[in-house]
Amino acid sequence: MTIATPTSTHTIARRRFLQAAAAPFVLAAGVDGIAQTADGAKKFGAASMPGGTVDNPLVFVSIATDGTVTIVAHRAEMGTGVRTSLPMVVADELEARWDRVKVVQAPADEARFGNQNVDGSRSVRHFLEPMRRAGAAARQMLEAAAAARWSVPVAEVQAVQHEVLHRATGRRFGFGELAVDAAKQKVPATGELRLKDPAQWRYIGKGLVGGVDMAAIARGQATFGMDVRLPGMVYAVVARPPVVGGKLRSADRDAALKVPGVLTVVEIAGFSGAAAFQPLGGLAVVARNTWAATQGRAALNPQWDDGANGSYESVAFRREQERLVKVPGTVYRNSGDAAKALSDAPAGNVFTAEYYVPHLAHATMEPPVATALVTGDMCEIWTSVQNPQAALDGAAAALGIKPENTKVNVLLLGGGFGRKSKPDYVTEAALVAKAMPGTPVKLVWTRDDDIHHGYYHAVSLDRLEAVVKDDGLPLAWLHRTAAPTITSLFAPGAKAAAPFETGMSATNMPFAVPNVRIERAEVPAHARIGWFRSVANIPHVFATQCFIDELAHRARKDPLQYALALLGPDRKIDPTSLSDSFNYSESPVEYPIDIARMRAVIEAAARGARWGRRLPKGRGLGLAFGYSFVTYAATVVEVEADSKGQVKVVAVDMALDCGPQVNPERIRAQMEGACVMGLSLALSSEITFEAGRVQQSNFHDYEVLRLPQSPRTIRTHLVGGDPKLPPGGVGEPPMPPVAPALLNAIFAATGKRIRSLPLRDQLVKT
Repeated sequence: MTIATPTSTHTIARRRFLQAAAAPFVLAAGVDGIAQTADGAKKFGAASMPGGTVDNPLVFVSIATDGTVTIVAHRAEMGTGVRTSLPMVVADELEARWDRVKVVQAPADEARFGNQNVDGSRSVRHFLEPMRRAGAAARQMLEAAAAARWSVPVAEVQAVQHEVLHRATGRRFGFGELAVDAAKQKVPATGELRLKDPAQWRYIGKGLVGGVDMAAIARGQATFGMDVRLPGMVYAVVARPPVVGGKLRSADRDAALKVPGVLTVVEIAGFSGAAAFQPLGGLAVVARNTWAATQGRAALNPQWDDGANGSYESVAFRREQERLVKVPGTVYRNSGDAAKALSDAPAGNVFTAEYYVPHLAHATMEPPVATALVTGDMCEIWTSVQNPQAALDGAAAALGIKPENTKVNVLLLGGGFGRKSKPDYVTEAALVAKAMPGTPVKLVWTRDDDIHHGYYHAVSLDRLEAVVKDDGLPLAWLHRTAAPTITSLFAPGAKAAAPFETGMSATNMPFAVPNVRIERAEVPAHARIGWFRSVANIPHVFATQCFIDELAHRARKDPLQYALALLGPDRKIDPTSLSDSFNYSESPVEYPIDIARMRAVIEAAARGARWGRRLPKGRGLGLAFGYSFVTYAATVVEVEADSKGQVKVVAVDMALDCGPQVNPERIRAQMEGACVMGLSLALSSEITFEAGRVQQSNFHDYEVLRLPQSPRTIRTHLVGGDPKLPPGGVGEPPMPPVAPALLNAIFAATGKRIRSLPLRDQLVKT
């Protein structure tokens, strides 16, 4: 693929902008750096943006008299490209030259930006149109200012690439020349906006704009949370209970204080009630450097009371899950009468299989980290965080200060995957900084801390039963799942799944099967269960897609043709008709499940992999597909297996239809990243518990994909791209089909069926 890079776009030094005193929309703002012109601004038209964000261009755009356009990125960057994609949309509608644009990161600010939490694959999905409106409004105000100067109708002028032209005479003004006058213009109402026709887009969908942070990252100049350095800064690490809910019984504080460089030991109270985003508790060792802090922590030799979760064992828990899926659970969908079809069917027509996905850790390359400075009743924080408002609110509550006295500076994230939307680590930093007033404290999680004390993807066991007809297609479909619920994070003791969990590739199964029943067992949580990239789609897609492949082979049908037949005729399905009230919080009218789009991605992935060609012995192709975050995804994996059971991933073809393709290169990058992460959880990643304790500690035993294991070929196929469709998610949808496609390919290559993740050495044992 070709990756375009921008010219020197984002290295412009800060300048003090002029301020138009009485203007409701200041195009030249009197501040350094981030445009703060939205304070007290009126709402833009009558519309408001998702999550409470004020739909007003002056929240996002300021223009200096030298023509520099500053665009505010209000969403955190963790590799998805959102710091490029959304400002790029503004610049396109504004008709700004990209090499005259500077992007600045917004701090946590709910009054202006509403909910800034970056999860759920919704940044572009929710903010494409509002960012277009912001850019268009600013453009029209510039055009109005130029028309007023020339005393001509505004219809005679047009903004083109950082200038406003008078078409009849060729006269022109640069954006900077118009900044002050434009600030005096009326902000257009929503109904007065003239959005570009997609055919006029310069940047959107073109793949011509490189990431705003790429050059700085490549040069080692970018600032991630771990890179923060402040004068007089000290460092802290925390000894936490090894079991969730555990309490400190004793520790040798004196031994820790004797370690050279250790300054103090600070106790952090553990949570009571719901774990949510609260610290686990423990003892923080503060020192002049991280080495002294970690050595001091080791000297503490803490002893713990484990509490109720001290008996949690992964092996025993799996046995309980296996028991639970064999008995009826809570019904979440009941279409037709699957129970009767199953009871009436001859035994030879019923096929059953169970599939297992273990706990998973986020294992971000940059572990959680936050730096806090507490002075009096004020707190300032520097951190890499997906959820700035939760970080701010949690810190303020823990410190007992007003939220408005707390500032959270959002830095680049070295990975997130959902972990950094749970800012317990930020609250820890604030509490330790409170004990060191006036001194900045950088609280660091080591890799071991992150693996041992994280929030984990729910361990899941899924049982599927189908009554098959003479043509091999299902007459009835029963899907039972047993997994602890994410709601346990907020409601202690919760066992029942929330609708959004079953709505992720279980209840919303769009297959042409007349009798469908989806059930879920009530299962307790013994660890902090948190959302993880793709959430419940991971086990549900793994189970259903492997099951489909098994049904196809049982019927002696080609898996591709079987899958297409299972989808049935092209049609648009109202998700609520599938008992899915969730639909990723989107309108079922705007976002129906479109079988034609699903079929198209399946066919694109198969075409890319040259499905149907003859393969040498030991090679196989596997297919899987899914609908998640209102996006359609399909994957074909090609593997080679040797006689010793060693598997090599030869190639991966991934197809995606997310509607409008705002930033194609970032879409492809997310697909490639999802491939690597999906292969990791399929091949080697697993968290296990004994005596309530996580048994893994680092990348030597919580394995992610190594370079030698990585496929040499990943082909990405972007399907559709209709700009008239509402946008879908990108960061998460490509991942769920990867694992089942791999295991289906392994079956095609070896004839051995794997139903439990991760693969590891199961082929050798089988």
